[in-house]
Amino acid sequence: MVPTALALSVVDRVDSPNWLGAILAAAILPKVVFLAAGGVAADRFVKRDLMIGSALVCGAAQLGTAFALAGGGSLWWALAGQVAYGLSIAVGLLLDKDRLNLDADIQKYVPVFPEKQWPVTLRQLMGHVAGVRRDNGDEEPLSEHCERTADGVNRFAKDRLLFEPGTKYRYSAYGWILVSAAIEAAANERFFPFMRTQVFTPLGMLDTVPDTTATDQIADRASFYYPRFAADTRYGPDPARDGDYSCFAGAGGFLSTPSDLVRFATAIDGSKLLKPATLQLLRTPQRLLSGEETGYGLGWDFDPVSLAGAQTTMIGHDSEFTIGGSASLMTFPERRLVVAVMTNTSFADVESVALNIAQAFAEQGKRP
Repeated sequence: MVPTALALSVVDRVDSPNWLGAILAAAILPKVVFLAAGGVAADRFVKRDLMIGSALVCGAAQLGTAFALAGGGSLWWALAGQVAYGLSIAVGLLLDKDRLNLDADIQKYVPVFPEKQWPVTLRQLMGHVAGVRRDNGDEEPLSEHCERTADGVNRFAKDRLLFEPGTKYRYSAYGWILVSAAIEAAANERFFPFMRTQVFTPLGMLDTVPDTTATDQIADRASFYYPRFAADTRYGPDPARDGDYSCFAGAGGFLSTPSDLVRFATAIDGSKLLKPATLQLLRTPQRLLSGEETGYGLGWDFDPVSLAGAQTTMIGHDSEFTIGGSASLMTFPERRLVVAVMTNTSFADVESVALNIAQAFAEQGKRP
């Protein structure tokens, strides 16, 4: 059964007026053992209360069964940084087919991105050491639709690099637009269909879809909110702007569910999608030209954490999608534990909630 401390931690952290909605999922590989929802979540038409008491699922269950019991269906939430996992796998598929070269200049695949004061490679973009600037946050235009992923590059194509690639680590969502465009070019297939057929469907992620104007009418699409003041949820929410996120591509152009995130994390190690050596390559932390390790691989974040008094490695990704929503996906390979937390409010502290859940499982000695 799910430990009492875990249920209490969810109530303490999630059942709060500052979070309009949240869904949490956890798995002790290969089964989901916990799924809960709290706060208030809404689709485009009907407000629905998601109370802890009625949504908590205890015990071991198959992925699909657990999710059906918890929500009576799926709620789609915004994804940002977590999409990097999927893009990393897509790059790996193309590497295994010799259709991508990590160390080729990005212009080989994305010629609409002009040459800069220094060469930029796919490896550097995936490792956030390329010097490409950050996006414009809540000032990003959301009125245009990008038919091809490379169309989204126009937003930053003329900008200079912030630093020489390889000398600094700085997160850049725009870098993942370039990675998405490279995937589309190397695959010779539109980006969103390629991700669906080659990555999401084989991994059982049937509830992960592009976030475009066409998805606005999804019956169970959560409404998204932004903190009213100073990017602080304590001041209450304002509705986030509606729009078309197709130009973001792999930098935040998807909707998904926490169960799909857990499915991804539990399936990837046991899948045969990639050669083991390729997966290891993608999961290897990068180093700067100085030799300093960045703690970030090619789409994978690495952090040392303490669970139940013992040091372990967390492989994960947190994101604060500035236009509505926050998410955290954490994998603890040594514990065989996966936790996913998603909310429809920007700048919510989902990382602390995810760690609290992991801590509760570790303290109870939950192991397969």
